[in-house]
Amino acid sequence: MHGVALESLRRAVEAAWSAETSAASDWTDSNPSKGQCAVTACVVQDYLGGDIVNTIATLPGGRTVSHYFNVIAGRPHDLTASQFPERTQFSPPTPKTKGFPTTRDYCLSYENTRHRYEGLRSRVAELLGTQS
Repeated sequence: MHGVALESLRRAVEAAWSAETSAASDWTDSNPSKGQCAVTACVVQDYLGGDIVNTIATLPGGRTVSHYFNVIAGRPHDLTASQFPERTQFSPPTPKTKGFPTTRDYCLSYENTRHRYEGLRSRVAELLGTQS
């Protein structure tokens, strides 16, 4: 953990998002947080600790999307919530481990997610001037 202020971390993460760090094939600059939740949650945890939890987002049209965010010192911190339209409903957040020790381990068990995380982590470290 690097002891970076949440707002500084938020600015660096937002500046680091790209199509390469997104899980969404239809990522655009107009919705930069789309598809960034798992990798962003892992990077936030690198700097601020806490836990990563999962929720199911039900979009206004009824489609459901798995979504990850951080809980730090008992408070939710969701740096990618802006990807969802108004009136999106969320299930109660819980760990999603699927047999792994932590939600983070589960997320990073996917090669594509790990690759996207490493890219985001490196870019955020560069923007913050910290070692990745």
